[in-house]
Amino acid sequence: MQRCEWAMGTELEREYHDTIWGVPVHDDNVLFEFLILEGAQAGLSWLTILKRREGYKQAFDNFNIEKIAAYNDEKIAELLLNPQIIRNRLKVNATIVNAQAFLKIQQQYGSFDAYIWSFVDGKTIHNHYQSLAEVPASTDISKAMSKDLKKKGFKFVGETICYAYMQAMGMVNDHTVGCFRYQPLKDAHV
Repeated sequence: MQRCEWAMGTELEREYHDTIWGVPVHDDNVLFEFLILEGAQAGLSWLTILKRREGYKQAFDNFNIEKIAAYNDEKIAELLLNPQIIRNRLKVNATIVNAQAFLKIQQQYGSFDAYIWSFVDGKTIHNHYQSLAEVPASTDISKAMSKDLKKKGFKFVGETICYAYMQAMGMVNDHTVGCFRYQPLKDAHV
């Protein structure tokens, strides 16, 4: 069974690749979780974040957006001592700021899903890359998304983070064409 090159390292990466990466997500809670995880990855490997995903869920109240938006200095201090997450003050603070901005988008658009998927007109973009080397780090769409998210107050949402987010949430299908996941995702979400 052929997989994308990046997913060959560990069982955790293979499982993530085979079951989550590139599958379209429309659930606001999952969209929020991965927005936070992608931002936490900045400067680190995705495997580092995958290994801490459960720790993040526990530390951040299972990604309860309303609770996170209300975190205070005491909770921030607690999080900065938690070895199950990336203990970077800027990233922890960004999680709170992003939860607050996320809630505003939900109020304005009805859901974060409606807002974020509008960047791809509500449909997955199916790319046709033969190898990992062809996959871009960002696109015009991820640049526009980054710019708009920043304008709305989000942190750790640069164009590369936004493109990784688009890949993870199935807004783009960047499984290489030889990968066993490519065609089923393309067929399911034309």
